[in-house]
Amino acid sequence: MTGDASGFDPARPHRCSPRVALRPEPFGALVYHFGTRRLSFLKTPQLVEVVSGLERHPDVHSALDAAGVETAQRPAYLRALAGLAANGTIEERP
Repeated sequence: MTGDASGFDPARPHRCSPRVALRPEPFGALVYHFGTRRLSFLKTPQLVEVVSGLERHPDVHSALDAAGVETAQRPAYLRALAGLAANGTIEERP
């Protein structure tokens, strides 16, 4: 899968933005962006694992593999990650 209109490309390396704090919760995590002062949510523990693990993998697909995201769930996770990229929660690594 290649990048979409927002510029999110899951074939590229990403990370959780250094301007973001994740607070684990039973449902997933609270996400606070210090730049925009926005609070949002990661709605599953597995999505938290993906976002937290992005920095340790060469691309988003590898992070999804490492978190055990099933093939049928990949499109939903990629849409969620594209949204997180669009709002600045995750960013492409330099």
